[in-house]
Amino acid sequence: MSAVLETAPVDAGRAAERRPWAAVAALARFEARRLLLSAPVLFAFTLYAVWIVWRTRSSWDGYPALQDADRATQGGPLLVGLAVLLSANLAVVRSGRHGTEPYFGTLVAEPWRRTVAHVLAVVPAVLLTALGVTAQFTWEALKPGAVGHGSPAELAVGPLTVLLFGAVGVLAGRLMPSAVAAPLLVAVLLFTLVLGAAPSGSGAGGGWLLPVVTEPGNDTLPSGLLGRPAAWHALYLAGVALCVACLAVLAAGGRNAGVRAGVAGTLALAVLGGVGQSAGAQPSPELTAARERASVSPEKEQRCVARGRSTYCAFPEWTARAGAWAGVVEQVRSLAGGAAARQPLLVRQRIEARYGLDGDAALAPLTAPRQVTVGTAWGGNRVPEFSTAVASVLVGGDERAGGGMCDGRMVTVMWLSLGWQDDPLDALRRVRLDDSVTGSAVVLSPTDPLTMTEGQTDVVRELLGRPRAEVTRKVKEHWSELTEEKVTTAEVARLLGVDPPEKADRCE
Repeated sequence: MSAVLETAPVDAGRAAERRPWAAVAALARFEARRLLLSAPVLFAFTLYAVWIVWRTRSSWDGYPALQDADRATQGGPLLVGLAVLLSANLAVVRSGRHGTEPYFGTLVAEPWRRTVAHVLAVVPAVLLTALGVTAQFTWEALKPGAVGHGSPAELAVGPLTVLLFGAVGVLAGRLMPSAVAAPLLVAVLLFTLVLGAAPSGSGAGGGWLLPVVTEPGNDTLPSGLLGRPAAWHALYLAGVALCVACLAVLAAGGRNAGVRAGVAGTLALAVLGGVGQSAGAQPSPELTAARERASVSPEKEQRCVARGRSTYCAFPEWTARAGAWAGVVEQVRSLAGGAAARQPLLVRQRIEARYGLDGDAALAPLTAPRQVTVGTAWGGNRVPEFSTAVASVLVGGDERAGGGMCDGRMVTVMWLSLGWQDDPLDALRRVRLDDSVTGSAVVLSPTDPLTMTEGQTDVVRELLGRPRAEVTRKVKEHWSELTEEKVTTAEVARLLGVDPPEKADRCE
């Protein structure tokens, strides 16, 4: 009997100590379920899923670079984060709006413990966002044309953004217990972050203090040349999110040593990440030198493979695309005549990396004979652009000469570029700057664009409507005349058996 009397108070004390945290866990489960089923969060996740399917289904024309695909996962979670912020805030202020706050005084969980529960209730939404990010990136990585390497730190930005926004919603509820505070905050964040009013880019001062940092450039660079402090940024986001959560607990009355230590530790984590990302946003001398080599002397960084008569040199992450490039080269060559039908080419991948992801400089045409430029993007419009570059080199001898054509040879170039394709008229539209198939236009290529006159367009369009074998036979038969400098479009038309254009050649 004495043993029972001695141990009972100890067991009762332990049970009393466990009860508040059991209540916190139960409240967190209840609030998490309620948050996930709230109208804003349900709508946001539905829209997020639709966005993933709509964007990923045809992104990068089926040829993604994974060092771009990881950053592409960061935009969608912004909307989810705003919805979580709103719902988490409304959950915190619900008792005040409904007049039930006095009843919470009878519970074993103090206000600061209830705040912990509200913070924990955000975690399932974070995990669900992480699942969406994983699905989107995995979809990109499984595409047959995928190349490159993704960054786990870049992939963590989306879920960490949702965690940060959820914690902000809880903190706002403790500091400003009003039902209108969160909608106003969401409106401000929607305008600045989602609609693009905030600064972006690595050179935009405080741009790296934002959850998502984007660069305006469109060129894809090798993963080793990106120069983005992704790991530091993820550490910064994690530190800020956890610090905001600890501040919410502190504002709710959690004054114990553990909460104070949590605020200090997470603040130090955020400062460490912020300082690291600020320093890492500036390219190091080693990165600057590597970008210079890749831009000026790409042959020092590339691997070359032979396919048929031609050689294909690319940065290591892109060597798998040599087969696709070779397929286009052989198709174009099959329509050519004379020595061009057997002419070996050197296809070299080129980039302009000296200005980082913010740069958007054009590539100068190569002057070396029988060399063709290919970029880091592929699929879609890039295919007819590359085939036009190949055709211009086969006809003109080098890229600079091919880009300066202003005579009837442009008809031959465009026939070689488009005549082998399944839908040559659609390819003609896609390779022209104004998406037209009539009139004069600028023709795109990996380097300097070419120019088609109205008469050349008319002749090319008529050739593309005739049987391929018939036109190919005439091109091979009259190859020397068709590729002679100063040949007129009218002479080319007569040689190929179509009506000459009404207007003479005149390049704008």
